[in-house]
Amino acid sequence: MECTVRWTGLSGMTFLAETGSGHVVTMDGAPEGGGRDLAPRPMEVVLAGTGGCTAYDVVLILRKSGQDIRGCDVTLKSERAEKDPKVFTRIHFHFTVTGRNLRSNLVERAIKLSHEKYCSASIMLEKTAELTHSFEIIDDLEAKEAAQE
Repeated sequence: MECTVRWTGLSGMTFLAETGSGHVVTMDGAPEGGGRDLAPRPMEVVLAGTGGCTAYDVVLILRKSGQDIRGCDVTLKSERAEKDPKVFTRIHFHFTVTGRNLRSNLVERAIKLSHEKYCSASIMLEKTAELTHSFEIIDDLEAKEAAQE
């Protein structure tokens, strides 16, 4: 895996990252650091990547478990060290999993497997941060019925 990060020039702190798969991610700094606030901060991209990594795992594991999953959102709330290097010190992951007749024990198992075995990003971050998890299940059938009422 590789990535090239390019500073876009003298007028700010915007960077373009081109991934090995040929995709581009834009990052920018806060105005107080010379940025123009045009894109996520690099550490926000790290947090978003971690959310994407674990959500990917959870969806894949639940599908392989035969669950009728229809949606998966994960909200990450983090804290960082006050002094440099401002590493993540705490991250809470809250999963909202939507589907039909989802089994709570299988959702819990998928989250646990992601964080203990499969999600490289969260496994790296747990070296500096306390990671916690919670989840809720929304039954797709109940949500549709409630919307129709």
